[in-house]
Parts: sequence; C-alpha cells; structure tokens
Amino acid sequence: MSSDELELYDSDIGEEIEEAEKIEFLNREDVELEMKTLISDVESIVEVNAGMCRNLLHKFKWNKEALLNKMYESGDTQQFLIDSQVMAKCDDKVKEAKEGDCDICCSFGVLIGLDCNHMACKECWKMYLKEKIVDNGICEIECMVPECNLLMEESKIANYTTNSFILAKYRYQSINGYVAASSRLKWCPGIDCGRIVKIPDAETRLIVCECETRFCFNCCQEFHDPIDCRLMKKWLIKCSDDSETSNWLNTNTKDCPKCSVPIEKNGGCNHMRCTNNKCKHAFCWMCMKAWEHHKENGYKCNIFDESKEKSRSETRALLERWLFYYNRYMNHLQSLQLEEKLKVKVSAKEEELQKNSTMTWVDVQFLSKSVSALSECRRTLMYTYAFAFYLKKNNNSEIFESNQRDLEMATENISGYLERELETKDLKTLRQKVQDLSRYVDQRRKALLNHCEEGVENDFWDFSE
Repeated sequence: MSSDELELYDSDIGEEIEEAEKIEFLNREDVELEMKTLISDVESIVEVNAGMCRNLLHKFKWNKEALLNKMYESGDTQQFLIDSQVMAKCDDKVKEAKEGDCDICCSFGVLIGLDCNHMACKECWKMYLKEKIVDNGICEIECMVPECNLLMEESKIANYTTNSFILAKYRYQSINGYVAASSRLKWCPGIDCGRIVKIPDAETRLIVCECETRFCFNCCQEFHDPIDCRLMKKWLIKCSDDSETSNWLNTNTKDCPKCSVPIEKNGGCNHMRCTNNKCKHAFCWMCMKAWEHHKENGYKCNIFDESKEKSRSETRALLERWLFYYNRYMNHLQSLQLEEKLKVKVSAKEEELQKNSTMTWVDVQFLSKSVSALSECRRTLMYTYAFAFYLKKNNNSEIFESNQRDLEMATENISGYLERELETKDLKTLRQKVQDLSRYVDQRRKALLNHCEEGVENDFWDFSE
C-alpha cells in the first residue's frame, strides 16, 4: 500500500474513532449511578431523604435546575414538598406497624402504611404494587387510598414486596423514566441489546451501537439521511397502510352501483354482472347505470362526465407517482439485502489474498471498506427516493436530482465491478480500481448529503404534505 493510500486509510479510521469516542454506551448500572449522583446532589440541598428526592426528580423529569428553581420560587419548602406529593400533610406520621382490621380486605393482622397514616396489611400492599408496577407499568406510585396522592418512597416499595420480579420491573421503569426524560439518552433498539446510548450533544443523529445496530438517535428507526424523522414516519406509514391498495382498487376496479362490492373488469364486454351472489346486479361498465336503463332510455354512454373522469385520472396519476418512488426505494433496499452475499465473497477473497500473497491484513482492507461504502450509498439512495417523493420542484430540487443521479451511477459502477472483477489476477489494478471507485462514490454521497443539509440550514426545501 502506498503512503498516500495509507494516509487516506488512516484518516478515515481516525475520523471514525474520533466520532465513536464522543458516544458512550451505558448499561443499567451506569445509568443508576448517574441517577444516584443526581439524587445525592438534590438531597444535600433540599435536606430530605433520598426516597423523597428520587420522587421529586422524577416529577420534574430529572431536571435538577427546574426543580430547585420551582422550590425557591415557592418561598415555602415544606409546602412545596407537600404540593409535589412527596411529603404528607399530617403531623402525626406513622412510626411503626400496628395490629388491626385491614380496610381493604377486612382481615385482622399487622397493618403498615405511609406517612399519611393510611394503613393496610402487607398482602394488600403487595397486590397493589403488583398491579401498579407489573400490570400498569408505573414507577410513580401513589398511596392506595384514592383521595391521597402521597408518593411511595423506594425504600417502602422494597419493604412491602420482596418479589424479585416486581422489584426488577420497578427498577427498569425507574431507569426508563430517567432515560425518557433526557435529551441525550436513548435505549438501543437492537434486539436484546439493553444498552443505553449517551450522545455528546443534540446534533448527533447517526448511532452505530456496539451490537452493530444502526439507528437515528431522534426517532430510533434505521438511520435515514437525507429525509427528516417527520417525513420518514409519514413515508413508512404510507408504505405499510392500505391507502395504496385503495388507490389501486379505485384505479383498476369499480364498485357495484347496488351493493358497492369492488369489481374488476376481466373481459371486453361492458355488460357486467355483480360477483356478489346475493346481488347479481347487471350494469354497464361505462356509465355504471343498470343495464335495463339502456333498453328504457337509450344508449348514452358516449356522453362524457367530466367530474368523474377527472377524479379517476388524478387518482391514477398520484398512484403512478407514488409507485415510481416506492419501486426505486424498494429496489435499493433489495440490492442492499442481496449484497450481503458480496460481503461473504469479499471476506473470502481477503483471506485468500493474505494466504497466497505477501499482502497483510491492512493491505486487504480496501475490499471491506469498498463494500461498506457501497452499503452506505445503497442506504442513502433508498432514503433519497422517500425524500424526493415529498420534495416540491424548484431549482434546488433539480440540483438534488442531479446529485442523486451521479450517486446512483457511481454506486452501480462500484457494485458491478465488485461483482465481476474480484477474481482478477492483477492485484495492483484491482486495488487501484477499487480504491478509486470507493473514493469517488463516497465523494458523490457526501456532496448529495451536504446539499441536503445546506437546504435545511438555509430553508430552501419545500415539501408537500
């Protein structure tokens, strides 16, 4: 490998490492440690126990500054704590368990309760906690008396139920509440991953987790540049719902004028009979009137009904436009899936080159990098067609289409070369050609994405809804 090639390779690796270092992948224990640190900070200021501080922070979406500002604004810390449901209003708080009749199940036994003096037996508390935590997915649990909204502290929950499953569920929901409240934390959507991603700033969007799941930090779907999350959601809904099936039916079928069952014309004769066995209505495909109408009033199918035909033509045009973009979107998705075989082929070629030549592991990485570049381009091209579907025509959309066309051509060139030329014996030519194609396709991809980003920054994109 030449010095220039090594420099290019090292710079690419350096950028990837630098970007990866900015993103942290945490487990639940890491996040719990963050939560405990925050609880401890608030505890030292507000001077109430950790359980109350946890409930306070949860109520204020784990925003310490918002919590403290609200407390100082109130001017009365005790009243603030009562209003925030973490402190009981009564002065005579529960000190210890006592015996008596449970107000819930009416059985006699040891009664326990919160500082609000609402007591119940331990079995009733267990059932109540199971309902709230397991059945309803709640970690902010109020007293079981409907009129009382005092929040249970974590220590009370742990004392009132020893069920490990319920406590694990409570722990998960508490962590999940912390993650959901943070603008810098997200669960990785990878199957059985369980990692929590922490980003350095709100600008970070592409996440490649340690489990190799690629996703958009904002919406947790597969990363979808250049289209934004809002339009991507609309596109996925449009691709998955029955609206396009309805459009096809409207374009290619007509409803029976009597029972409204959709009927497809499968012959040349315009004398139609409804396929519904309970209907069997005979009508004219051209004018949709009963076939008997022709006998009684004469043949009038030659009279043009402009309103109906205009509506049908517009529907057909909309369907054809959607299919144009959808088919290209799916074509690149299919190519991306089929090119998984190319990864296996390239991996085998790399092993062969290391075994049968003087090339080292670093020397053969140009092949893996080229396949990675190809995959990136396929993904980008997929989403450019979703982007283009909503994009209104103007001068900038023409530049976008030109960049899209250049990227598509470059992508097909490198894809075709890798499919056809891997078995060549001229290793020098193979390496030079693959590196040139990889470099060019990456340049075209960056040019397209930079133009899309420029459009967002300067607000010159105009999208249809």
